[in-house]
Amino acid sequence: MLLAIDIGNTSIKFGIFDSDQLNSKFVIPTRRDYVVEDLRAAVNGQLDGGFKNAIVSSVVPEIEETITEYLSHFSGAETRFVKTTDDFNLTFNFPIHEAGTDRLVNSFAAAEKYGVPTIVIGFGTATTIDVIDRNREHRGGLIAPGPATTAKALQLFASKLPEIQIVEPSNVLSTTTVTAIQAGIFYSQIGLVEAAVPDIKSEIGEDAQVVATGGFAHLIADKCRSVDVVDSDLTLEGLKMLYSRRPAV
Repeated sequence: MLLAIDIGNTSIKFGIFDSDQLNSKFVIPTRRDYVVEDLRAAVNGQLDGGFKNAIVSSVVPEIEETITEYLSHFSGAETRFVKTTDDFNLTFNFPIHEAGTDRLVNSFAAAEKYGVPTIVIGFGTATTIDVIDRNREHRGGLIAPGPATTAKALQLFASKLPEIQIVEPSNVLSTTTVTAIQAGIFYSQIGLVEAAVPDIKSEIGEDAQVVATGGFAHLIADKCRSVDVVDSDLTLEGLKMLYSRRPAV
């Protein structure tokens, strides 16, 4: 049994694999001040301790030591963190040390699972787009504010705008401030994808398959004509596949 953990800026996703099968998964909020007891309370019995190894992708260095300590105390698991020096079976035309490991894992997973060329869109705290060509070269990508980040920025910097929930609007045109913000954020995300993907395909000269993942994937990507596949478990499955390439020793 293998535990895969994706530590993002907004949430921490856990997945337990038995061989290639994702048996269970759950999500807890990300907190940078977690201590071991906080993690135990947040997990709330959702881990059964039946795993001996764990692989972790993290973009929140502040809680990595706490995660390691928690897993060691809970199950004695050997914990491996994904690093930019890992073998992702891709080549890169940019300084890989600048990339978040979540983007690298998603790029690797999409290429392995769906083949190349592929365009991977992650709808999370940030909306990211990564491009892998038919030679398995990662050509670069885009990073933009995600839906919740955009909403929070509006609420922080515009005194009269309220905090809102991210939902699909019932209409494009809105008659309240709340629904107008919801529609603006929703359609701006769709507009980003619909504008960027055709230009990306033109730039790389290939008709790549487009795979979407992340917490807002089903909300946004289901309305994007450019998206071919929505795969909510792509990062967890990528972690499992990456572990299989170089298991703990």
